[in-house]
Amino acid sequence: MSFSPVPPPVNGPVGPLERGLAVLRELTRLAAQEGRATVRPGDLVRGTGLARSVVDRVVATLEQLGYVTLDGRDIGLAVRLMELGNAYLAASGLPAALGPFAERLADRLDESVSVAVPDGGGVRFVVQVTRRRTMSLAFRIGDLLPAERCSPGPLFAAEWSGADWAAWRARRAGDPLDTAFPAVPPRHRPDSGADFEARVKEAAHDGWATDDQLIEPGLVAVSVPVRDASGRIACAVNVVSHTSRHDVDSLRAAVLGPLGAEVPAMEAALAAPRRRHAVLAASTASTASAAPAASAASAASAASVASAAPVPWGVGAFGPAGSAPGAPSGGDDAGGGAGAAGTTPLGPAAGGGLPAADETRAESALGAPSSGPSAQPAGSGRTRSAAGAASAAVGGTSAVGEDPARMAKRELGAGFLQSLARGLAVLRALGGVEATSWGETRAVGGVGQGEASAAEVTGRSEARAVEGVGRSVGRAVDGEARAVGDAARGASGAAGGIGGMAHGLVGAGQGGGLGGGMTLTAVAEATGLARATARRSLLTLVELGYAEADGRTFRPLPRVLELGYAPLAELGFTDIAQPHMRELVRTVHESASLAVLDGGDIRYIARVPTVRIMSVNITIGTRFPAYATSMGRVLLAGLDADARAAHLADVRPRPLTRHTVTSVPELARVVERAAAEGHALVDQELEEGLRSLAVPVRDARGRVVAALNVATHAGRGTAESVRGELLPALRATAARIEADLATASAHHALGAGERVGA
Repeated sequence: MSFSPVPPPVNGPVGPLERGLAVLRELTRLAAQEGRATVRPGDLVRGTGLARSVVDRVVATLEQLGYVTLDGRDIGLAVRLMELGNAYLAASGLPAALGPFAERLADRLDESVSVAVPDGGGVRFVVQVTRRRTMSLAFRIGDLLPAERCSPGPLFAAEWSGADWAAWRARRAGDPLDTAFPAVPPRHRPDSGADFEARVKEAAHDGWATDDQLIEPGLVAVSVPVRDASGRIACAVNVVSHTSRHDVDSLRAAVLGPLGAEVPAMEAALAAPRRRHAVLAASTASTASAAPAASAASAASAASVASAAPVPWGVGAFGPAGSAPGAPSGGDDAGGGAGAAGTTPLGPAAGGGLPAADETRAESALGAPSSGPSAQPAGSGRTRSAAGAASAAVGGTSAVGEDPARMAKRELGAGFLQSLARGLAVLRALGGVEATSWGETRAVGGVGQGEASAAEVTGRSEARAVEGVGRSVGRAVDGEARAVGDAARGASGAAGGIGGMAHGLVGAGQGGGLGGGMTLTAVAEATGLARATARRSLLTLVELGYAEADGRTFRPLPRVLELGYAPLAELGFTDIAQPHMRELVRTVHESASLAVLDGGDIRYIARVPTVRIMSVNITIGTRFPAYATSMGRVLLAGLDADARAAHLADVRPRPLTRHTVTSVPELARVVERAAAEGHALVDQELEEGLRSLAVPVRDARGRVVAALNVATHAGRGTAESVRGELLPALRATAARIEADLATASAHHALGAGERVGA
């Protein structure tokens, strides 16, 4: 099952990658099913069946990649993990192509609208546009629902083969109460499934399907299929409401007409060729024009982040600057991933599948099994050193033929799993975005979604030539691809369960098949790995159901979204910022705050206090006049010239202390200086004895949406000494928050927490 703690056996040659994915799945399961923000190593040992020493090595590696967080012995999912799900979403093209349609439908119908794709015997959501009401109905992006308990399910099941139906029945027999689907309430008693088979026949006949309170009481939904160029169902558009507004019949009457009117245009958008890199280039220019000109201080901030922040060894890090594509892969954990002979299936009986020598090395590197993961906290010398190795590779200063994973291996010792790092880099590379940041991807959607969508659907053939990745011609081999899918269905049917079905249904339009895919050569070039190394990772990803092979090309599948995407997708702005603020406070030993502009005031939306006898005491929700605060001046500096002038024209500054700037022309000069320098320092203007230093926090489009500050007592050194001591750490923290904001919002708005600028 998709959320099963023990994945199906794999015959792939990259055991560390297999084990790393197992740990990420279990972390996600515990977060999604049990609502646990953090877990202990023992929880992962019990859930995966891996040896403690193996779990310790995997967690230490994932922490160095920035995909999990460590706070003592507590392990949590990190926002950066969403890069993997973003790779699938980017490759599928669904958010970019259909997001504008979903938003238009949601506005017209005044109901929540989503787009779902088939994922084995389940349905996974990839686009969500929610109506913000007290009674809100929505699924998180990445959520997996049983096909029989939602409206898109019958549409997808209408194209199932006999093997697919057999796998579905096997899954229901093994989990009759749907306990493996955390997005839906479990059943009180088993269901025969006969009703679902009848609904599938009706959906095939009618061309639409409904959900009349199948997920939970009060929820109703209507779905229609959207087909690809071959006529297969690629996805379904789903409108959700509740019985206080509609019953299922009135909802169907209200939405089928508008949905039907939009479907031809949606199908045209999916069928049209796309030029992802051209769009990204345009979006980069838009971002550059939207943001203020980079200052020397900004460059210093970037250098600070490069030296202090953990860097994931992803696509950019394995780029040509880091390693020649033909460089040998070298030795690694579990025998360097060389061959399947040493690989053991996962599961409690397997004892983790690592050879005894590897477990011994892991214990020597990370401590005895009882000691827990020994990776040091972010910001430690060890993290900086490893991150510096990766940063050097990205910047082109590494030795020729040296790949960042091997450099990190030397830095971190046997505890770092090169094969896991490389395998996750390969998975991320399948998004086809290569070294482009996810913030730029989000900018595509943000800078006029209609324009971005139009740009996305122009010239896929030309894009392939420009990218030089040798992508498949596409539809000309669609019949062959379906034949391959049918063969895979027959092979996977005997295995049963959703895991087996994930392979069998690839030919039925998984949502990942909309892009051209990437050849082995393209993946090797994008990651800087040797072809043999990239191939081993690709075969393992295919075997585990995270990618499909379509002729000579590979594409990520929706199952990638099970790697933490749903619980991370619901994080809000303050949720994302808080961990970085806590690290800042631990570093500088002063309180940190986050605020947004609210009329003529700033409003505090997040705060992490320090523990001192004398400290600044401010609560969330507190408001202060913007003109007399460092965060206010940074936020005013982030406005465009007209908005800034209009704001200052309305200001009537009054002296809050003997130091407060009360001259509007002087205040305008102070704000201009803050804009030029990229920070603001206010010395006792709000309150005697209070000194604060603030920097802007920008969204993926370069807009200043919040301000981050550190407040201290004026007696702790001079203003210039405070600037010199605190500004580098403050800028580095803001940069890390911005990076996570860009990743979290790459393909959708931020989650249920407070949104940027709210």
